[in-house]
Amino acid sequence: MIDLYTWTAPNAQKISIMLEEIALPYAVHAIDLTKEEQHGAAYLAVNPNGKVPAIVDRDGPDGAALTLTESGAILIYLAEKSGVLLSRTGAARADALQWLMFQMSAVGPTFHDAYHFLALAPERTPHAIDYFMRETARVLGLIDAQLGRREYLAGDYSIADVATYPWIAAAIGSGVPGMAERPSLRRWYATVGARPAVQRGMAVPAS
Repeated sequence: MIDLYTWTAPNAQKISIMLEEIALPYAVHAIDLTKEEQHGAAYLAVNPNGKVPAIVDRDGPDGAALTLTESGAILIYLAEKSGVLLSRTGAARADALQWLMFQMSAVGPTFHDAYHFLALAPERTPHAIDYFMRETARVLGLIDAQLGRREYLAGDYSIADVATYPWIAAAIGSGVPGMAERPSLRRWYATVGARPAVQRGMAVPAS
């Protein structure tokens, strides 16, 4: 059994999608970010960084419990534990990890900062808004170009797609412009979004 500490945020949704894809049993612990529960003592004992997601695998390596707190590390661990969605060796593994790291270094931070300056910042900062909107468009263009060459980001469906889908869903949900100009991205979004495991994972935690 895996304990999943999560909320309705893209980084956390990656892990519930992955757990649904690999069909491992897990218990959901909702950490309400709107109430700042991530900063409470109980959760900080799990993740001192005060971020979601986190997991505790009660049956970790050698039967000992294992706590993991970074979404990319969690995805790799779960893929290796289950033996699916990440090749064990070779170019296919490197490619999937490359696109996973692209999500973590480019997609997530860029989309997060664009949303912050557009919707959350107490003052409008035109330079920051313009910069992050241009970066968002650039990142989306790179993804669309890659998906014009391959069905999924790394060829076969992998943890790279699992990691990226919730962020694209968030961008589309917030009305990021230009999606009509990215047919390959829209095709991928529809294909991945039709997967039952993805749909179940995106609904965690239940409202």
